[in-house]
Amino acid sequence: NLAVTTALAGSVLTIALNRPDQHNAMNPAIMSELTRVFGELPARDDVRVVVLTGHGRSFCAGADLAFMRAAADYTFEENVADGQAIFDLMLAVDRCPQPVVGRVNGAAIGGGAGLVSCCDIVVAAERATFGFSEARLGIVPAVISPFVLSRIGPSHARELFLTGERFDARRAQAIGLVHHVVADSDLDAAVADRVAQLLQAAPGAQAAIKELIRVVAFQPKESVRDYTSGTI
Repeated sequence: NLAVTTALAGSVLTIALNRPDQHNAMNPAIMSELTRVFGELPARDDVRVVVLTGHGRSFCAGADLAFMRAAADYTFEENVADGQAIFDLMLAVDRCPQPVVGRVNGAAIGGGAGLVSCCDIVVAAERATFGFSEARLGIVPAVISPFVLSRIGPSHARELFLTGERFDARRAQAIGLVHHVVADSDLDAAVADRVAQLLQAAPGAQAAIKELIRVVAFQPKESVRDYTSGTI
């Protein structure tokens, strides 16, 4: 049983976490498979747009509890290696040259909310819930923090990282984690609309734009004069 499924329709690749009975909680199998699939995307010119989602009722409920219990017995070095694996997964999604549309069909908690923050456009069903629950488990949302902070900013992170509380799709939209919230029954149509808009643009330009945003964001304007002039 595949931890992650992929389906190519035309030039649109749908990548879906596939542990529905465990709410698509992240375990080593899901992490390594997602990292592999996203790692191959820069070389794939048959893929124009990526849709990331989860099978079943959840998007991704964060780290698998059995995996976390096992990690309690790991050495410090083994836990560091695990953290690096999660970071590398987030980076692979974040740096994917193709536009990534997050199709958030249900709960996106912890590392699942981290994945959401790495998508370019996020469409969430009204029933989706979110949370950075790490503090309630006595842990720290450390490796997802660079990706989440660049999305929602330090102010919202201070509240939501510290409380660990769940919040709804409207709150996620208000803080910039999610772009569009739609009725559950309209999720596929809304995702298809975003994909159609993305397919109107040039793929080379889109890849360069993703890099442009990463390089230019939060830099003093005059410091990127040469980079932006060279890019155009």
